[in-house]
Parts: sequence; structure tokens; C-alpha cells
Amino acid sequence: MTAVAKVIVDVPTMQTDKPFDYAIPAALAGQIQPGMRVWVQFGRGARQVAGMVVAVNAAADYDGDLKPILAVLDYTPVLNAEGLALSQWLAQTTFAFWITCIQTMLPTMLKIETIKTAVLGPKPTPAAQALLGDRAGLPLADLDEAATAQVLRLVQSGALTLHYARKDRATVKTQDYVVPDAEADYAALRVAVRPNATKQLQLLDLLAQWQAAHETPAVAAVTADTGLVRADLVAGAKRGWLTLEAREVYRAPYAQLDDQPHTAPLTLTSAQAAVTTAIQAAVTATRAETFLLEGVTGSGKTEVYLQVIAAALAQGRNAMMLVPEIALTPQMVHRVKGRFGATVAVMHSGLSDGEKFDEWRRIQRGEARVVVGARSAAFAPLTNIGVFIIDEEHESSYKQDDAPRYHARDVILHRAATHHAPVVLGSATPSLESRARAAKQVYTPLMLPQRINAHPMPTVHIVDMRDAYKRGGKDDFSKDLLDALALRLARGEQSVLLLNRRGYSSFVMCRECGFVVQCPNCDISLTLHMDTHTLRCHYCGHEEPIPTVCPSCGSKKIRYYGTGTQKVEQSLHTLLPEARVLRMDVDTTRRKGGHERILSAFGAGEADILLGTQMIAKGLDFPNVTLVGVINADTGLGMPDFRASERTFQLLTQVSGRAGRADKRGEVFIQSFNPEHYAIQFAQHHDYEGFFRHEMTIRHRGDYPPYYFTTKLTVSHPDEDEAAKAIFSLAAQLRKALSPTAIVLGPTPGAIARLKNRYFYQLVIKYKREPQLDQTLKAILDETQAASRNGFFVAIDREPQNFM
Repeated sequence: MTAVAKVIVDVPTMQTDKPFDYAIPAALAGQIQPGMRVWVQFGRGARQVAGMVVAVNAAADYDGDLKPILAVLDYTPVLNAEGLALSQWLAQTTFAFWITCIQTMLPTMLKIETIKTAVLGPKPTPAAQALLGDRAGLPLADLDEAATAQVLRLVQSGALTLHYARKDRATVKTQDYVVPDAEADYAALRVAVRPNATKQLQLLDLLAQWQAAHETPAVAAVTADTGLVRADLVAGAKRGWLTLEAREVYRAPYAQLDDQPHTAPLTLTSAQAAVTTAIQAAVTATRAETFLLEGVTGSGKTEVYLQVIAAALAQGRNAMMLVPEIALTPQMVHRVKGRFGATVAVMHSGLSDGEKFDEWRRIQRGEARVVVGARSAAFAPLTNIGVFIIDEEHESSYKQDDAPRYHARDVILHRAATHHAPVVLGSATPSLESRARAAKQVYTPLMLPQRINAHPMPTVHIVDMRDAYKRGGKDDFSKDLLDALALRLARGEQSVLLLNRRGYSSFVMCRECGFVVQCPNCDISLTLHMDTHTLRCHYCGHEEPIPTVCPSCGSKKIRYYGTGTQKVEQSLHTLLPEARVLRMDVDTTRRKGGHERILSAFGAGEADILLGTQMIAKGLDFPNVTLVGVINADTGLGMPDFRASERTFQLLTQVSGRAGRADKRGEVFIQSFNPEHYAIQFAQHHDYEGFFRHEMTIRHRGDYPPYYFTTKLTVSHPDEDEAAKAIFSLAAQLRKALSPTAIVLGPTPGAIARLKNRYFYQLVIKYKREPQLDQTLKAILDETQAASRNGFFVAIDREPQNFM
């Protein structure tokens, strides 16, 4: 009886979101395993696609003739049993296609590219032959819309047919090595070489040395150190003196840290020791307990993490640690690799595809025992995990904005239950949801209420910007903040400035008629960027020159309004010309390694002021930073989101914690046009518990999380009327299925109603327990799948972090 493979094909539609039966050829019987990628024919035509084997059965569920698997793309599974089960759970809980979840879990280089080529069909015509010209085949990826339409017509008539080929991007990097002949008598060979063949004599001498020392040096090292060139080595190989052997080498992103001496564990404070002991007990007991570690900034949470990881490794188990930002990864990698060396693998989106692929394979092969990374590292193929750690657990960057819309915390909690391992959620300002679970003992609360060595928290001053300019303020700076910056410059100390808005100005407006330059694709104004002298949309990427005259009235009274990091940087050069300023935002960190270069330069004392967006607010630890300034604390308070106050409090508290972390006292200046706001007031006193109680009261009155669960449903379409009709129809369908206790907000246009030439409408469901909700949402996805061909797109986001 022919064995059957159940394959999820790489065709992300609702109709194909299930395993299909394929016959396993006799030659591959017993070789194909779940978790392997395969190449199969799909559908009625000759279409060929990649797929993932999710099960191998003795018999098929399909009654007809089975198509055979055309090729196996892996020698061993790329997803183990846990990974396959995790991908299915992810698809079910995020309302995403199973194949999309599988691809999310794998590195980019394991995604198969299908190459489609048009060739002459059974009924060739002059038009088809003219289109092909002298070519045997026409790659479809190179065609514009008009040519694509012509090809489709010719395919339908039989004049052309489509040929499918696969391109596997999973390539390994190799390096050539010189392997001396173990049996060669290099002294005798040397006698036979003429005396003026100096390169050959030099090579024979080196080969004799390497043979005696059993060395096989890399070709690159030989050519760099000896004066020989590759041609000399190739000539030696032709004479049989040596072999050039290609060996796989890893593209290691932080290889320079692997061979350094390991740092020693630090002596823990009594509070740190109590916390560490509690977590280590759960590691030892293989207990899937979730700890919420609430520790003020500078309280030594990282050292607790390192010692807990060490305890897991000592018991023969592995460890996983997530950080929220690429910007934080370099410093954390230095700390973790400094303690554990080459056993640490790093995964985040700032690495090249090759580096991510090699780190993923090191983890899969068991060569790495500790994984450090951002959100996607939650899917790393690490086995036998003894502890999971999520640093800065409150950060919204742990939630993915597009399908599958997962939260890394949920993935980690699911994996922890599988591995019977504890989870440590660490933060100075935990999310209200996590803090509420700790209050209910769903999570075990742990506290680090003081900085290590009893260093005081920085003094925080609130500057009322409504009258700051009357007292000598200039540009975006109050006199208080300018004086404090000048004082640090005189002392040789460093400062950190936060403005959570990049660019030069928020918008460009004509003072004559009020015209604001808008993005042609989105309902939002363009942001001025002086470094490129362009206006740019931060949503769709549209870019255009800065106008010199108003496009509406022809006036030359074009002015720049609002402020961004570029403008503040320019002001600093004018107000404090002696200050060395480094700017860190999305624009300055686009290039690979940008975060690390800026932070390394600042840490080495090459700048006096680090200016940046929220990426500088968390986790950075520089002993010479004694001043933190927040240019405009109100940036996020006006957002149409119930979490706006929470995020503002968290951001201000986190960035304040960058000051005075060593022996020098820290000071913070928060500039605000709304200084009485409770989020700013509680941040001034580093009072998380006070903020928690106040905000929970507001959430309770408004029926918001953590008192209610939320799900957001969004519909988009190029035509606004079509999008509106669809969302109202879906709202009616939902209300029939929901209980009277559920609350439906909307439908309403999105906060930005048009993005990338699509109109967005949304509704939000607030509920405590709705047994029919998941089933109804899945039915909606089924029903709207066909409508996607008409330009509709429906997205379901469980527990959204943003309502924009």
C-alpha cells in the first residue's frame, strides 16, 4: 500500500487552508517525515508549488487518484513535532492561514520561490512566437500588467503554456581551505623544483609546516599572510601537492564576542537573591509557572536573568530570552554572550537573511543553548528549554501588526506549557494586563523595589511649556533644560534627549491659504526630512520634493510646523555649538548595524548628547549619563487609543531610568504643555503602583482591558462605499451571534481612513466570555475569502495593541 503525505500547500487562501493527500513515491518510502518541505503539483493544471508535510499516513482520506510528491527539499525536517503543533495552534488563535504561520516560523531563506515561465503551448500562434522572440521561455516576473494580460489570454487559448520551477534560497556559505597531502614528501618534492620558482618553493615549505602541525588553513588567511595568491594554490592543487576543500562556515553576526573571557556572576543584593531563588526553584521543579518581575530601572533585572539562565544550563536545559527592540539587542547580546560565549544565538530582523539562516541552523542542530532575540525569536527551534524570559514585557512591539497577528508573550506561554518551564516577564512598568494577573495570582509577583547599591532614582522636574518661552526658552528647549545640558557639557557628563517623532517638521503649510501638503495615497500630511530635502509619508513611503510655492494658491509663504528629531538636532548645533550630538531614529539606523554603531560611539564617549525616538528609552545603560530630557511629553497623549496614558507613563518612566545609573546622581526634565496630566505626575514620582490603581479605575469605568477582552475587525477596499457597506454588513452578522453583554464599538472609519489608496473601516468587540465569537469570526473569514478577489480585505486582530 502506498504511504500518503498530508501536505499544506503554499497557496494562502481559505479554500486551501487544509492538508492535501499526496502519494509518496516508492523510492522515498520511509524517508519523508512531517516537517519536511516538498514540491508538488497543485490544482488541475501543471501548476507546481512548495508545501510542508504535516503528517504521514498509511491510507488516504481522498478517494481519487493521488498525485505523487515531485521532490523533497530537505534531508531532515525543518520543523519538529513541537513546531508543527505550534504552527497549527497559531493559525487557530490568530485567524491566519496555516501556511502563513509556518512561513512566519521559518527563516526567509527556507521559503521557496516559484519561478513561472511562459513557453510555447500545444497551439502556437504568430502572436505567441512574436512575444517569445528568440527566447525559449518568458519569465512572468519581468512583465508589466499589459504584458501579463496578453500572456494570460495566450495561455487560455493554448498558444502558450506555463512552466513552473522552484528556487530554494537555502544556501550555505562556504570557505576554501588548504589541505596538505598527508602522504607527500615535501622535502623530496622541493629538490625537483627549479631554484628560481620562488613561489612554488615557498608553498612547499608552508605545506610541510602545515602537514607536520596537522593544520588546514583557510585560503583567505594564506593569501593575506604569506604573499601567495589563489592562483599559486590552484597550481599546487593541479600538481597534486594539496587539495582545496570547500567547508561550510557560519555567518555569525557577533563572532567577535565569542572568544572573549566570560564575565563572572555578580554578587546579588538580598532582593535579587530572593527573586533568583524563587525562579530557580521553578526551573529545578520543571514547573510552568509565570513570574512577573517588577523592578525599578537600574534594579539589576539583567543580572537576575543571567543567573537564572546559568541555573537552567547547569541542569542540562536551554534558555530563551526576548527583548522588544533591535536597538536593545546589541547591549543585551554583549551581556549574555559575555557570560555564556559562543553558546548564544541571536535572532532579530536587523540581521541579514544569511545570518538569520545560519543562527537558526545552529539552534536547530543543538550548537546553541541560549537564544536572544526580538519578537520572531519566540519561534526559534530550541529544544529542552528550561526557562523563558521576556524583558520589557509591556512593549507593544511584541505584537505583530500583520498576519499572523500574534503576541510573542502568548507564544512563549504556550511553549512554556509544552516544555514545563517557567516564564519570567520583566519590566519596571508592566502592562496593566500582566500586573492585574499578578494581583489575581495568575502570575507570581516578584519585586525589585530599589536600585542596586541603593542608588537613588533621578530627580524629575516637570517644565510647563505654556510659559517656558517667557522665561528664556528657545526653539524646542526650555531655559531649565538648556541650562542643565550646558552644565553637563561643562562637567564632561552625557545627556539623553527623547522626542518621539522623527523627521524635521510634522507638516508643511501655506500661511496664505492654509494648504497642507498631503500624501496622495494616504489621509495624512507628509513629514519634512531636511537630510534628503524631501517630504515623506511614514505609512506608504511616498516621497516628493519640498515645494517652494503653494500648489494651491501659488504663494511663496510655505512654512514648516511641528518638530522632529532632525529639527531638534539642528537646534542643538545652534544653541550648544560645542556639543557633540548623535541622533538615533529610524532614519539614522536603516543600514545594517546602525543601532550598534551609534550606541558604541556614545558608550565610548564620542558624543555628549544622544538624541532619539522611543528606541533610546529602554534598556540602555551608560554610567556617564546624568541627564535625561523629554522634549515633548504630550506626543502620545492625544492618540485615539485607550492605552495612550499607559504608554506615555511607561515611556517617561523608562527614559527617566537612563539617568544616574552609576555613582553620579541623575536628573530628568520633562517638558509638557499638559503638566497636570496624571500620567506625567505619576511618572515624576516613579510611582507605578499609584498609576496602576488610577488607570485601572478608568479602565473599569470604560469597560476596557484588563476587565474586558477585545477583538478588532477591519475591512478595507479601494472604494470607500464598498468598504463601508461591507463593515456594516459584518457588524449586523456579529451582533446576531454575540450575547447582550458584549459591546460593539463602531463601525467607524479608521483613525487614518485611507492608507496606500485603500479605505479602512473597523469595529471593536469588547467581551468577557463569548462562546460563539471564534466560530462566527472563522465563518466571516470563510465568507469574505471569495470577496477578496473583488478587492476586499478583512483582518481580525485578537487583543490589538493599536486602534489606529
